[in-house]
Amino acid sequence: MKTSYETRYASSPKAVKKYDTQELREEFLIENLMQEDQLVLVYTHYDRYMAGSAVPVAGPIALETIDPLKSSYFLERREIGVINVGGDGTVEVDGEEFQLTLKDALYIGSGKKDVIFKSNDKNNPAKFYLNSAPAHTSLPTKKVSKADANKIELGSLETANHRTVNQQIIGGIVETCQLQMGMTELKTGSVWNTMPAHVHDRRMEIYYYLDIPQDQAVCHFMGEPQETRHIWMQNHQAVISPPWSIHSGSGTSNYTFIWGMAGENLDYGDMDVAKITELR
Repeated sequence: MKTSYETRYASSPKAVKKYDTQELREEFLIENLMQEDQLVLVYTHYDRYMAGSAVPVAGPIALETIDPLKSSYFLERREIGVINVGGDGTVEVDGEEFQLTLKDALYIGSGKKDVIFKSNDKNNPAKFYLNSAPAHTSLPTKKVSKADANKIELGSLETANHRTVNQQIIGGIVETCQLQMGMTELKTGSVWNTMPAHVHDRRMEIYYYLDIPQDQAVCHFMGEPQETRHIWMQNHQAVISPPWSIHSGSGTSNYTFIWGMAGENLDYGDMDVAKITELR
């Protein structure tokens, strides 16, 4: 196996106003996820949040620490959330095994030393999407299947945003220090996510897009409500959303996205809504 990582530094809204397309993509788009037999990590300076992936094919993949953490093992001062978006797989946590089928989630608290990702069938490998945040205490490991998620129906077909929000790693289901994760699935005929758009200056977020049909794409909108920008995205790509930025997307087909966030509080509803008619 191979571990690769990169660091992304925080950008101010004043600076981002001057970015061209390539600069926006270099700063915020994560393109290299789901590489076979690799642990891929992106360490951001937005709340020290990390996103990554592990796709074990030839053999298991261990969650290794990286130099920016200056820790003896990855979860020494961190928590992590895992959602499987591929074939059936197993996550071994200090010798205890958790089976994850498609769209099952797993929360692992700080202090767990050995985390190993495995695929049950190398011809249909698991694809583990990872989010991690700093943690101040150790909390229990817990699996949350898609069926166990708290489901919220939002939007309508008439406004092209009928969607189901699956809250998986969130208060009331899993106790965490600051990490929250879940999955939003758009219904057939709907393409807009998170509309009306909003910002939440108390936390940052990362969107990971999946279930995008071949030859289709999603246009992700970001930036200040009065100074928006966009990034075109493909299947299995993620985008970093700073606290000052909206985060919304519209696809050429319906799709799914995984949201992960961390920051000042754990109130899912803590957001400042931007009226649709006032976006610029």
